[in-house]
Amino acid sequence: MRRGPLHPLSIAPMMDRSDRHFRVFMRRLVGRRPLLYTEMITTGAVLRGDRERLLGFDAEERPLALQLGGDDPAALAACARIAADRGYDEVDLNVGCPSERVQKGSFGVCLMERPERVAEAVAAMRAAVPLPVTVKHRIGFDDLDRYEDMARFVEAVAAAGCDRFTVHARKAWLAGLDPKANREVPPLRYDEVNRLKRERPGLAIEINGGVRTLEQVREHLEHVDGVMIGRAAYDAPWALAGADQLVYGEPGEPPTRREVIEGLIPYAGRRLAGGVPLARIARHLLGLVAARPGARAWRRILSERIHALDAGVEVLRAALAAVPDEVLDERPAPASEPAALEAAPA
Repeated sequence: MRRGPLHPLSIAPMMDRSDRHFRVFMRRLVGRRPLLYTEMITTGAVLRGDRERLLGFDAEERPLALQLGGDDPAALAACARIAADRGYDEVDLNVGCPSERVQKGSFGVCLMERPERVAEAVAAMRAAVPLPVTVKHRIGFDDLDRYEDMARFVEAVAAAGCDRFTVHARKAWLAGLDPKANREVPPLRYDEVNRLKRERPGLAIEINGGVRTLEQVREHLEHVDGVMIGRAAYDAPWALAGADQLVYGEPGEPPTRREVIEGLIPYAGRRLAGGVPLARIARHLLGLVAARPGARAWRRILSERIHALDAGVEVLRAALAAVPDEVLDERPAPASEPAALEAAPA
C-alpha cells in the first residue's frame, strides 16, 4: 500500500544546485505544494559527515525529500531513520545517476541491472521508517534499455513496496557521455513511461526529462501521476512561477518577480547574519529575469557584486532597481483551466 501523498509536481534533485537556499527560492516562486529534494547525498556522507551542513533545512522547505546514493540496504535503512528523525517527508533512492564516481561505487543507474538489490534496499528502508520510500531511475542504460527490461526492474522493486517510481525518460550511456550529455543527448521516450502507467495503474508513476513549463506539466498529468522538472527550474525558473495556482488550482494570484525577491530578502538577511556568504544564496537567482528587458543588468549586478566579502541584501535591491517595473511586476500567464489537484491521503 502506498504511503504518503501523491505530488503532481516536484523539483528534481540536482548536484551542486538543490541546496537549502535554492529550495527556499523555489518555495517563494512555485509555492507551498510541489515536492522539493535535496541533491543526492551518499550513505557514507550521511552516516559519517557533517549532518547539519548536509541535511539541515528550514521548515518552509517542506514537503522535502532526501535523495540517497548507495547500494547497501542496511546503510540506506540507517540513513532513512536519520531522515525521519530530522523531519524529512520522503526518502528517495537514486538509480539514475551515470557519473563515473557513481559507477565506481556500483550504485546510481548501475543498480538497474540489480533489481533484487534495489528491492532489498527499498524493503529495508520501508521497514525502518514510516516515510514514503521512492526510487528515481532511468528508462535503462547501455544495452539494458528495452521497455521489458525497465518493466522487470519496476515489478521487482514494486513488490518490495516502493511508493513511487520517478522515471527519467532517457536511457544513459555509461561510456562516451558525461552526466550533462546524458541529460540531453539520448532521446526522450515518453511513450514508454506512459505505457508503464497504463499497464500498472496501481503504481505511482512520475515522469522526468525535458519538461520546461507548467503547461507541459499539465499535459503530462493526463497520462501519469506526477511530473519532475530539473534543470529548467534552475536555468529558466520563471516558467514555473505560481505552480500552486496554475497546476494545483490554489486560490490567489501567482507571484511577481518583485514579490519573489522581496520575500527572499529577509531570509537572506538572516543567513547573512549567521555567516552565510551572499553568493551561496544569490547564485541561484541569475535566471529569474532570463530573456526579458533588464536581464543583462540583473545578471551583471549579481555576478559582479555577490562575491564581495561584505556583500549584503543591498545587492539584491540594486539588481531589482536595474530591471524595468513592468518586468518585475508581471505575473505568469494563466494556464487554460488549472485543475484543483488534491493530495491523496497518506
